Amino acid sequence: MNDDLYRILLKGGVTSPGELKDIILMLETAGLKEVFFGSRQDLLFPLKDKKEEEQLEQLSKFNTDIVTNRNYQNIVTSYVSADVFEMTYWLKGSTYLYILEGFDYLPQLKINVTDPKQRLVPLFSGNLNFVASESEDYWYLNVKLPHWKTSAYYPVLIYSWDITTVSKTIEEIHEDITDVAELFYVVNKKIDTNNKAIEKDLKVPFLTFPYYEGMNRMGMDQYWLGLYWRNNKYDLSFLKEFCGFCLDNSIGKICITPWKSFIIKGIKQKSRPELERFLGQRGINVRHSQLEMNWHLPVDDVEALELKKFLVRSFDQNDISTYGLTFGISNDVGKRSHFSSIIIEKNNAPTLVQNFEVRPSYNVLHFENFDPNSQTYQAYAQDVDKIELPGLLMELSKKYFEQLGTVKIKEESVKKTIKKNTQLVYQCTSCLSVYDATYGDESAAIKAGTTFENLPESYCCSVCQSSKEAFKSIEMQLQ
Repeated sequence: MNDDLYRILLKGGVTSPGELKDIILMLETAGLKEVFFGSRQDLLFPLKDKKEEEQLEQLSKFNTDIVTNRNYQNIVTSYVSADVFEMTYWLKGSTYLYILEGFDYLPQLKINVTDPKQRLVPLFSGNLNFVASESEDYWYLNVKLPHWKTSAYYPVLIYSWDITTVSKTIEEIHEDITDVAELFYVVNKKIDTNNKAIEKDLKVPFLTFPYYEGMNRMGMDQYWLGLYWRNNKYDLSFLKEFCGFCLDNSIGKICITPWKSFIIKGIKQKSRPELERFLGQRGINVRHSQLEMNWHLPVDDVEALELKKFLVRSFDQNDISTYGLTFGISNDVGKRSHFSSIIIEKNNAPTLVQNFEVRPSYNVLHFENFDPNSQTYQAYAQDVDKIELPGLLMELSKKYFEQLGTVKIKEESVKKTIKKNTQLVYQCTSCLSVYDATYGDESAAIKAGTTFENLPESYCCSVCQSSKEAFKSIEMQLQ
């Protein structure tokens, strides 16, 4: 994301047509014509200086804050999916709104409040990930604090109305906490909460990524509408008129998705013809191919957008289906915070050639079983040229469909059998380089045959200099 962009944090990705229209008028006053949507359901835009920010905030009737500090985070929720996609039986849209109302502070930790039965909003992209359980008004808490290498589950379920208190307490004490057991102990010493014992571990069902655009039925006499712009530059004049339509037709909420799009729910049947005429007169396309829509890109990144266009054209020309798959492009190698099934990482140019124009290279990774909720990355290709990417992604697309529907069977069989034709090696989690005891590491004067356990504690990755602790064991297929 462009760090020069200012932000307006919409709690949970939820706003009203009146509030959004107020924001648009603010931005138009600054001479802007477009706004970006962010991956944490926020609004992003450029401004000239801080003085302009203060002047704009004074214009807002809703006391809207323009945020410049990157330390503050928007709260992500799957409110956008409520009543639109499959839901946990007790979780209603109003539950999210009540929880959001309780947040009387601006978090610095990333907080997600989600339903595991939907796929539109990522479950585990935050530091504090509250995931609805089958017990009414209780949530699992998956924790990955900024200084932790791996996530862990809080040992009890959290009551809905304790989410704000627990989040705020963790925010205050998290910097010195080393593991989830210590976190649980310290939080319980500080606050009284209505916890509940975990009777069974969280199991997140595998779901294909939904199509979220166009006019769709919602109940007997209502509809929901999803709108998507392929370049993520939303025209302010259109949005302002659209807010006016919503206000005139008693539509109370507009929801931002993490996929740079928005959804409007509760459109009455009698309003549908007027809405279709409104969109048609302005030439708004509401039926993009899913080849276009299932991408997550850095905000305001022209190079990433051009790469996406190149790859989408290749898919289209080869008549490739990507239904249910999602793709992400990242400039942060090793960041590992994506929520797309497949990730294309752009490598940084080597220091020796940074002053020369060189063709970029890319890494291709995917989540285990192509499910971002598995939180386990697998490397597929490294240091490949742009021209190689379409073929690699098409191979992965075919692999995805080959294993679709067979994941559970595979998981059970792995537990019962020992894999053949594999070898245990250690892979750097930062740059994906592999240490193979068969060959050792000549650059570090490590002889062939030296096991990973016998490496000195001072050993570090020969490529990115990460410590020995950054390596994890993996099984590599023998040729």
